[in-house]
Amino acid sequence: MKISRVTIITLGVADLGKATGFYEAVLGTPPNKSFDGITFIELPGTWIALYPFEKLAEDISPEVPTTRNGFSGVTLAHNARSKNEVFEIVRRAESAGARIVKEPKDTDWGGFHGYFADLDGYYWEVAWGPMFEFTENDEMTLKR
Repeated sequence: MKISRVTIITLGVADLGKATGFYEAVLGTPPNKSFDGITFIELPGTWIALYPFEKLAEDISPEVPTTRNGFSGVTLAHNARSKNEVFEIVRRAESAGARIVKEPKDTDWGGFHGYFADLDGYYWEVAWGPMFEFTENDEMTLKR
């Protein structure tokens, strides 16, 4: 039996054009805009899709509320290859319009991380940890 994996994370966004530009600047990956009304950012392992917030809610169900209040209990994460890369990514996000929520610093679990909120208020953790390593294909694994 194959193990399932997350293949796409879809973020409901207020302005598709601005969100597309933001993620291109932060991730450094050219977005795929070949489908009308949705942007795909093709990353190793899991893609990010950007779709207008209200259309996403409507697609799920007409009963889904389109108001957002506070922290949803979900964060997205980018694991970096070094502490320096954590700083670089957080600064790139800030330059693209992100709000820095937590400046990069050492953690109590032996790593190094910081948080930013994107243009739509989604929280991203950028982290480096000594327990992670990357393969030649950019797949992340735990050191054994």
